[in-house]
Amino acid sequence: MPATRTTLRRSLAAAAALPLLIGALASCGYGSEAKKDDGKKANVAAGGKKLSADTVKIGYFPNLTHATALVGLQEGLIAKELGGTKVAPQAFNAGPSEIEALNGGSIDIGFIGPSPSINGYTKAKGQNLQIVSGSASGGVKLVVNPDKIKTLDDVKGKKIATPQLGNTQDVAFLNWISEKGWKVDAQSGKGDVSVVRTDNKVTPDAYKSGAIDGAWVPEPTASKLVSEGAKVLLDESTLWPDKKFVITNIIVKQSFLKEHPDVVEAVLRGTVKTNEWINANPDKAKASANAALKEETGKELPAKVIDLAWPSIQITNDPLAATLNTQAQHSVASGLLKEPDLKGIYDLTLLNKVLKAAGQPEVTDAGLGVK
Repeated sequence: MPATRTTLRRSLAAAAALPLLIGALASCGYGSEAKKDDGKKANVAAGGKKLSADTVKIGYFPNLTHATALVGLQEGLIAKELGGTKVAPQAFNAGPSEIEALNGGSIDIGFIGPSPSINGYTKAKGQNLQIVSGSASGGVKLVVNPDKIKTLDDVKGKKIATPQLGNTQDVAFLNWISEKGWKVDAQSGKGDVSVVRTDNKVTPDAYKSGAIDGAWVPEPTASKLVSEGAKVLLDESTLWPDKKFVITNIIVKQSFLKEHPDVVEAVLRGTVKTNEWINANPDKAKASANAALKEETGKELPAKVIDLAWPSIQITNDPLAATLNTQAQHSVASGLLKEPDLKGIYDLTLLNKVLKAAGQPEVTDAGLGVK
């Protein structure tokens, strides 16, 4: 059974950007949120032998783009590989807050997008994290109010939400704006388009209230907006070669990788087996992910939401390393990052060991592996 979790609320952030929502939504929280294991229960394989760590703390988002984490924890596939080592899960709204948790030791391993991975790696001069696997591609869309926005050019002058300043979708949207020739101050979000950083939990209500005109967001938030009458204006996958781009990596705190490689390898065996199960059983996996989301949010996704969202996400062990390098250049172009040195951001040694043992093809780090 999955671990029991309690909610840690963070203070309201950027309230001025959503004045219509403050009174109605202050009690719901705004910004980054984490859910922690309360210590009373934990994912432990019955009769399993403990590895070198008593517990491994795993961070992820309650997004379908984190299906590997949702399903792997829900079905016990990760816990099974860990034996007597406990799994302590924590849920976050967006990447920057998860990087903070990794740096602070609140988590050891995290499912996270490329932009926070890049930022976390470069700001610490390559000392705090490493990407050890891929997890998912795709699952990100620009959805808009069709009464206000009918074409891509109509986005100019409108209020569009992203999950958090500097998160993967925020960077992708800022880059798209730049390629349109429009100007936006990356930090404030002000300019030819108003970029409104909004917790994914709040975005559907912001849309319904008219506080935003659309959003560049991951699933299931995009399809939740569609269920409220929004239309998909752009699927981000269409902007990438072969329609593939990394949306979720698996990262590990470098000190944890050094001290507990057996635990990291066990987690990766669990994720590889989870991904294989997801791809072989898409309907069962979709139901499992929905059950996990219900546990996180208190309610499952309606069929019309998850049925629309699920097919747009590709589950993969491949970190699609070349696309991470491209996304780094997007951050540079957006003014959120100086030219980075990403050499060493990947350590795929354990993943390729697991893949080889499973009879699956090994993956490449695109020249960005450990120095």
